[in-house]
Amino acid sequence: MALENRLELKLSQKLVLTPQLQQSIKLLQLPQLELSQNLAQELMENPFLEEMSDSPSNEYQEAPAASKEDEAPQETHDDTEVPLERIFDFTTSDYFDERASDGRDLGYFNDGAEPLPTFEYSNKRPDLCEHVLWQLRLSRKSEPAGKAAEIIIGNLNDDGYLQASMEEIAAAANVDAAVAEEALTLLQNFDPPGVGARDLQECLLLQIKPLNLGNTLVEKILKEGFSELNSKKFKQIAAKFKTSIDNVLAAVKIIEGLDPRPGRNYSNTDAIHITPDVYVEESEGRFIIILNDEGVPRLRLSNYYKRLLKNKNSLTEEEKKFLEEKMRSAVWLLKSLDQRNKTIYRVTESILKFQEDFFKKGIRYLKPLTLRDVAQELEKEIIRELIEKEDPNAPLNDKLIVETLRIRSINVAHRTVAKYRDEMKIQSHARRKKRF
Repeated sequence: MALENRLELKLSQKLVLTPQLQQSIKLLQLPQLELSQNLAQELMENPFLEEMSDSPSNEYQEAPAASKEDEAPQETHDDTEVPLERIFDFTTSDYFDERASDGRDLGYFNDGAEPLPTFEYSNKRPDLCEHVLWQLRLSRKSEPAGKAAEIIIGNLNDDGYLQASMEEIAAAANVDAAVAEEALTLLQNFDPPGVGARDLQECLLLQIKPLNLGNTLVEKILKEGFSELNSKKFKQIAAKFKTSIDNVLAAVKIIEGLDPRPGRNYSNTDAIHITPDVYVEESEGRFIIILNDEGVPRLRLSNYYKRLLKNKNSLTEEEKKFLEEKMRSAVWLLKSLDQRNKTIYRVTESILKFQEDFFKKGIRYLKPLTLRDVAQELEKEIIRELIEKEDPNAPLNDKLIVETLRIRSINVAHRTVAKYRDEMKIQSHARRKKRF
């Protein structure tokens, strides 16, 4: 069989995940905080992007000072072009030399002649160990007991409970059992009440001492009726201590006011606050969808750099290519942000449609809702958008539409796309192809 080289022309369709499309998908998945950080980074890297100001005048203009010879107002032209070389060569030293020419020393940079003073501030509150250790250092104790107390403090968990046995404490401190017990008694008198307890019963008993509840029904219940208390056998408690149910309930109410986790108020674990992407508010019987843009920079294209790019005669080929690339990147980012907002709004609108009873009547009316349900609500609109933006010379077939939806985390079958297309009275890709 002879081998030969042949040149063949073959037409095929394939879906290419461009960097721009990847960016659009990435922005859609970002939570609020990460979106803000991402946009702040783009602001730093792309000169075509600038943040919109809330002030009435977004354009900053600095008019030259009028001389004594000419005090007449001068017209400022916003379209004045600045040579590109001046922008590229302009350094921070030039800027601050200019700003200091009128006698102002802004003090942003140091020439290294002498170190700048440093100021350190901390809003970190002491944790439980630091708080108890501070009290230990102010207390009167023997040296062996102090050493044992430090080891006890090191074995407290976040709730304030001792996690080691007294034998382990004594061995670690190289003291006898009596000194270890002395150290524990010392520490159990510190703030917060209940710290250093070995179990819940001891923790609650330690807390009633500062309340002067010793030798009361509260102490008796905690000492001798703790098992019945856990089982809420109040009648048995009343019979055991020969008192009324009302007295028992009053004592139980005091016990319920004690803190079973005395160390939690000294926890330095930062709470993680979730920032919502969207709010739903009810007004006059209707639900209003409000996109949350708090903390997200409001971006726009820089008019200055648009004018600079328009004046192509003053640019070299390399400078023009750089600015055109940054312009395309900025435009695509703004389009991706707009698409993100539209998608979030449509998804929220779909959830409102499915869960209207929940929003109106409460948690009992919450219905099971899957991504598939929401996707089916949105798929017809997305399919329409894809077809409207397709190349008329190479329209998308149903297989490519399925792959595009899958990239957007919407999994549908080929026949589903065909069904939606038929419902919207959209012809097949072969009939949509532009004929010459």
